[in-house]
Amino acid sequence: MSSVTTDPPAAPAAALPPPDSPAPHGRHGSHDHPGHHVPWLSYLSLAASTSVIGSYVGLSKLLVLVFPVFLLAFLRFGMAAVFMLPWLRRGPAEAPLSRRTRWLLFLESFFGNFLFSICLLFGMKHSSAVVAGVIMAGIPATVALMSWLFLRERIAPRTLAGIAMAVGGIALVALSKHGDGAGAPTSGWGALLLVGAMCCEASYVVIGKRLTADLPPRRISALINLWGLVLVTPLGLWQAMDFDFGAVAVKDWGLLLFYAIAASTITVWLWMKGLQHVSAAKAGVFMVFLPVSTALVGLVFLGERMNAIQLVAYALALGGVMLATWPARVRAAPPAGTSR
Repeated sequence: MSSVTTDPPAAPAAALPPPDSPAPHGRHGSHDHPGHHVPWLSYLSLAASTSVIGSYVGLSKLLVLVFPVFLLAFLRFGMAAVFMLPWLRRGPAEAPLSRRTRWLLFLESFFGNFLFSICLLFGMKHSSAVVAGVIMAGIPATVALMSWLFLRERIAPRTLAGIAMAVGGIALVALSKHGDGAGAPTSGWGALLLVGAMCCEASYVVIGKRLTADLPPRRISALINLWGLVLVTPLGLWQAMDFDFGAVAVKDWGLLLFYAIAASTITVWLWMKGLQHVSAAKAGVFMVFLPVSTALVGLVFLGERMNAIQLVAYALALGGVMLATWPARVRAAPPAGTSR
């Protein structure tokens, strides 16, 4: 999450796992169609990424009480950039960045990091929690539509049914949690901003899928984080001018460091790793783990309870994931020499 669009000089080696490699070319690196092995590890990476994001939602709310929004984003991207310096190095088998790849890296950060945050934060100010939850529930469907339009992915009927179940489950979660008319009244402007946030998040998935065909996940993570830092720096410095850094407690700095590594490094790398071998449409279904993990944190650590409607909603959402990703039955090839 020096210029970002040029290949930087080799950074000193760090105690990191060996470099990963970009996905094979051909149908955007997707290996999850019938006739190929089931990418269970990729599914696990996608689920882990969205689950971690959902689990630290409360943490981000705590940090917003301490830091202004743009200053928080500036510090997050800056800390993560230092941590990911070794990931910027181009691997020996990688070609230099093409103009198309540089443009995609910018768009990935602009839509997924910068514009998404602005649309979501300001949209929430002018919308009720119910409307926000229902609109954001449309992310899996929007991802499927964009992947069909821009990546020419063929979406199986069963995957479409799984997407519909996931969208219905997330929307039902929002309605059951907040009830009708909870929160601030919704304006047309607020709803439009939330639709924009939904489209930005869907663009992040689709563009990320295209990038994984050309670059390894770690390098994608490091480069889009640098672009995020570039985009938010003017606003971050503006808010930093009047901010009292001495009033921030040590524990808050520790939370910020954890948030930067988790939000800009671990979750992005896991997501890009999963996208290497899973179609964008199927990857979008894994967005259901955001509300699921948030609910689990509430149940385990905050003593919250879940009603029957919420249980049905989460079961519906998880059932959508299973339906969309369950291995298809492959027809056995006829014996050699058998006429049809």
